[in-house]
Amino acid sequence: IVLEKLRLYNRLSFSRLVLKGLPTCKDSSLSIQDQKFDEVPVRIYQSKETYTTKRKAFLFFHGGAGTHGTLGKNTLLASYGIPCKLATNLVALKNPYPNQFYECLNATFHLMKHVDDYHIDASRIILSGDSCGANFATRICQVLAGREDLPKIHAQVLIYPALQGMDFDLPSYQQNARAPLMWREMVPYFCCLFLNKQPSLTTNILEGQHVPEEMRQKYRKWVSGDLVPEEFKVRGYKPRDPASYTFKPEVYEEMKTILDVMFSPLFAEDDVIQKLPQTCILTCEYDVLRDDGLLYKKRLEDNGVPVNWIHIENGLHTSAVTFGYGLLTLPSAKRIVQDIAEVVKNL
Repeated sequence: IVLEKLRLYNRLSFSRLVLKGLPTCKDSSLSIQDQKFDEVPVRIYQSKETYTTKRKAFLFFHGGAGTHGTLGKNTLLASYGIPCKLATNLVALKNPYPNQFYECLNATFHLMKHVDDYHIDASRIILSGDSCGANFATRICQVLAGREDLPKIHAQVLIYPALQGMDFDLPSYQQNARAPLMWREMVPYFCCLFLNKQPSLTTNILEGQHVPEEMRQKYRKWVSGDLVPEEFKVRGYKPRDPASYTFKPEVYEEMKTILDVMFSPLFAEDDVIQKLPQTCILTCEYDVLRDDGLLYKKRLEDNGVPVNWIHIENGLHTSAVTFGYGLLTLPSAKRIVQDIAEVVKNL
């Protein structure tokens, strides 16, 4: 922020520079290949061990708020024995919304239609992602839930997912307003960048000026601080007075995309949610997006979908991206990777 105010660097360029400048540790036990799935760049991680049976596939969409992130930074589970791992490359601004979503969807279609080429068991395809990537994985599972012409997704693994763009006053947003790595104002800020909108709309979005009252009332049954378990309010939570919201039609016209189910998959109807596969959701305590994960967990459970929930008490949003950086690895990063790897091994 200091560099941005001095006009030396904006926060997006700086974070990209840092991420690109830090090489992750290599693992000699892995075979790593760069390929394209229907013109979408992917990186395939496979153990060098020989397998006589078809393997599960773990299709991972990396995070980065849709504005940064590279294939080279996604060895998340590469050292933990998952037989097949694939990561799509999502780079925004040059690849504006909704292109990234459709690239992830097309890569998924490609994998499903070519399972024999990759020696994959079609009944054991797992979709996953972190943050923005978890958003894509969530919506793709919803889109595929009604498809009869493709293999059924075996499971979804959602790591601190971003799932809604309506309410930025949930307990996790209030408690972690200044948490390291991702604070409250950064979420609508990156939403604006992701959608190629002016970041000056950030304050309007935080104030809820983009949400029509009838829409707020419609989705309160799924997105509300009242639905967050009480144990997650002990660090402080003050429900916002409904009368304090001021709707501005011009803000809605600019930002209405973030209220669409493609951007906010938490808003999917029950008849879609009921068809979803078994799910693992990982949340972090010190994360503004914590309650997105908790609310989606509730929706899934209310609709009879099996959920394996992992909560990292000392975790921060994006903790996992520090995994593999030696002394720079956050304590919670190894726990996240180990826990997710254990879940995936048993799926």
